[in-house]
Amino acid sequence: MAVEEEGLRVFQSVKIKIGEAKNLPTYPGPNKMRDCYCTVNLDREEVFRTKIVEKSLCPFYGEDFYCEIPRSFRHLSFYVFDRDVFRRDSIIGKVAIQKEDLPKYHNRDTWFQLQHVDADSEVQGKVHLDLRLSEVITDTGAVCHKLATRILECQGLPIVNGQCDPYATVTLAGPCRSEAKKTKVKKKTNNPQFDEVFYFEVTRPCSYSRKSHFDFEEEDVDKLEIRVDLWNASNLKFGDEFLGELRVPLNVLRQSSCYEAWYFLQPRDNGSKSLKPGDLGSLRLNVVYTEDHVFSSNYYRPLRDLLLRSADVEPVSASAAHVLGEVCREKQEAAVPLVRFFLHYGRVVPFISAIASAEVQRTQDPNTIFRGNSLTSKCIDETMKLAGMHYLHVTLKPAIEEICQGHKPCEIDPVKLKDGESLENNMENLRQYVDRIFSVITKSGVSCPTVMCDIFFSLREAAAKRFQGDPDVRYAAVSSFIFLRFFAPAILSPNLFQLTPHHTDPQTSRTLTLISKTIQTLGSLSKSKSASFKESYMAAFYEFFNEQKYADAVKNFLDLISSSGRRDPKSVEQPILLKEGFMIKRAQGRKRFGMKNFKKRWFRLTNHEFTYQRSKGDQPLCSIPIENILAVERLEEESFKMKNMFQVIQPERALYIQANNCVEAKAWIDILTKVSQSNKKRLAVYHPSAHLNGHWLCCRASSDTAPGCSPCTGGLPANIQLDIDGDREAERIYSLFHSYMSKLEKMQGRPGGCRALAAGGRWPRRRLPGSQGHWSFLQRPLALGAPAVCACSHAGAEREALPAGQQAWGIDCRNRFCALSYEGIWPRPPSHQVLEKILCLTTSFFCLPGGGGGTRGHVGECARGTVGPWDRGTVGPCSRPEAAGAAWAHVILGLSLPLCSADGG
Repeated sequence: MAVEEEGLRVFQSVKIKIGEAKNLPTYPGPNKMRDCYCTVNLDREEVFRTKIVEKSLCPFYGEDFYCEIPRSFRHLSFYVFDRDVFRRDSIIGKVAIQKEDLPKYHNRDTWFQLQHVDADSEVQGKVHLDLRLSEVITDTGAVCHKLATRILECQGLPIVNGQCDPYATVTLAGPCRSEAKKTKVKKKTNNPQFDEVFYFEVTRPCSYSRKSHFDFEEEDVDKLEIRVDLWNASNLKFGDEFLGELRVPLNVLRQSSCYEAWYFLQPRDNGSKSLKPGDLGSLRLNVVYTEDHVFSSNYYRPLRDLLLRSADVEPVSASAAHVLGEVCREKQEAAVPLVRFFLHYGRVVPFISAIASAEVQRTQDPNTIFRGNSLTSKCIDETMKLAGMHYLHVTLKPAIEEICQGHKPCEIDPVKLKDGESLENNMENLRQYVDRIFSVITKSGVSCPTVMCDIFFSLREAAAKRFQGDPDVRYAAVSSFIFLRFFAPAILSPNLFQLTPHHTDPQTSRTLTLISKTIQTLGSLSKSKSASFKESYMAAFYEFFNEQKYADAVKNFLDLISSSGRRDPKSVEQPILLKEGFMIKRAQGRKRFGMKNFKKRWFRLTNHEFTYQRSKGDQPLCSIPIENILAVERLEEESFKMKNMFQVIQPERALYIQANNCVEAKAWIDILTKVSQSNKKRLAVYHPSAHLNGHWLCCRASSDTAPGCSPCTGGLPANIQLDIDGDREAERIYSLFHSYMSKLEKMQGRPGGCRALAAGGRWPRRRLPGSQGHWSFLQRPLALGAPAVCACSHAGAEREALPAGQQAWGIDCRNRFCALSYEGIWPRPPSHQVLEKILCLTTSFFCLPGGGGGTRGHVGECARGTVGPWDRGTVGPCSRPEAAGAAWAHVILGLSLPLCSADGG
């Protein structure tokens, strides 16, 4: 989710690994076993469901789920269900983690006790309530106090069983009275607008002549309360479903006769005894919740420019991007944002080529080329995942589906053979599967994405240049990635690459493991292939593939994908499946609205067309060419009183579709926008609501061909850039630099002081026209009480003993900021210049009005600090008097302030 607020965008995402459950309660029957599955919910909205594990009280799931969260939420919940064939599935228990508590469990395997679930405890949403107490004189002259309770609206009510038809009951309750009233039912909305007022008599009418009865009795106030209960009107025999309640004591009206507020709905206390902890079992989870706070692009300009120059730095080990890989604990931690950043700006090939060439030069044995977990390996892995996912799907998915559906026995280990299985038949089944997958891989070279081909070409050339006496090294450099790190892992764990929706069953998983081992060895082109296997049965099986035709096919494939020529993507005629799944669509062309107009259909999107059919595998009922999609936008809920709807706008009409949940709706909108973004006739404006009853609900225009009334959502070019936000990745890279600040300091030399920065060599400083100070580097605050050297011209400055002809000066201004300046001609290593800039970007410092330097909460008497012109590679006091009060680059925990420099940056 990207929330815009004063230039700040907040992105929420969550990555979840559902491990296993244990010690679930037994089923009350003779079998005692359960068929269990687990769901992931944002509040009460289900966004993911695992496979069903049958006949187990300790089910293992091992499933991963990642999504961008497109809305606000209060709880991330996990429900464990027991499937029931004849009745509604029953809930065994749940784990609910408040949003504020998610950081406690960040990226840690944690066992959570399942909690009891009942209908009265499952609540979400809030209510807008207005209470007014007034005195009323009746026709007879008597006086009474009446309470006007106005229920205005509700927001965020749960969707129960796919629908929400809410109504509210308002009750004035006390020890001896209870008076209830009910609102109208609002159909098909979880954000109902009630705006209904109910009047309750608080005190009884009495004589108008007795003034004392105008006063409100305190004891009555303390005993009365307003209770609002929210219900979902249901046609089921089980009755209406409770959505939540709130209780407001009338003593809130003591200070004022009017009281208006929003209230979160609360669960109802039904007095039931909760089960002891552990009675329902436990669930192992690993949750990584991330919030990225991204500022406008100009704040990241210095860091962005520094990173984009990484491919041109000599040596590349002195570049900012390579430095990040060195300081991070895991190479993968740096590779993910770096690759996404460089992909967005079209510089991933030069960067990977540079770091790959440097790694090849360090390699001594051609047999170990690119075999380690280096920054190069991790960056290429991440690039293949991002740029090659569609290529992987179109190549492997049909074959993987055939293996999963065929379920043929392929066990070739004599020890593991089941009764009745034949080793010869199993070998033949496995050989056919290996041949099928080997064939589709080696014939897919023309479909390999261009960015992957360019990277493979640079690997091939670097390896061939480094090991000129080895003719096979150019193949090994490429096969170590395309086979070992791309195809083989996808065959081994297809669910991790979205080739299958869930983990495969044990028999199929074993088959895929054997296929993966064989394909990996075939692709390696090793001279002693049979010796590559530790198991004797695998070496015997591999004898089937010792023919030269397999090696020739691999070499031809590797030659094709590592060639320098560009291929036209349109030459690939085979359609690429991008996304598919069930959704609900509104019938097109009907004039009268009704429930029968909404039908569940199987939708399928390729790079050629968008279709739907009654069920998977049927003939399409409707086909929309991609070039006919003019826009893809959300549809306002008020149109059909339905959540998670969007519209696919065509020249003649719009197709209205409802996704299963908010995450699915966002995914479909994103991918449809991506494939249609380059259409020449894309709309600039659209109607956010539907055309019903002869007019558009948004602008009330009567013509169904009237131009839109709202601007279309801005998009990006229809390529890999659509899925990547460059500023978001820059923020992530900055956060990594900041979190590893101590390592950056150690790389500079002695940690803690600025003199360590100069230990690696001096660097030239220059005085600019009109400058009253020297350029100097401002280090981060030192420990309290530690001495610091400042470069401001202060009386009593002590000169340092330096070689003849080379001068520098400094003083101890005792403000815990270091600003050491040198003048001379000493060259500095490029890595130190880069580290200066990185440290500068991750240092908290302000240039205060009047020229005083300091940090938030600390004030010193140092020289006026700012960032100098980045193209000069200098950092130090502001060179312009008019910039004395400007803010220095303040980049800390995601906060960036403008730069002040002699260039006016």
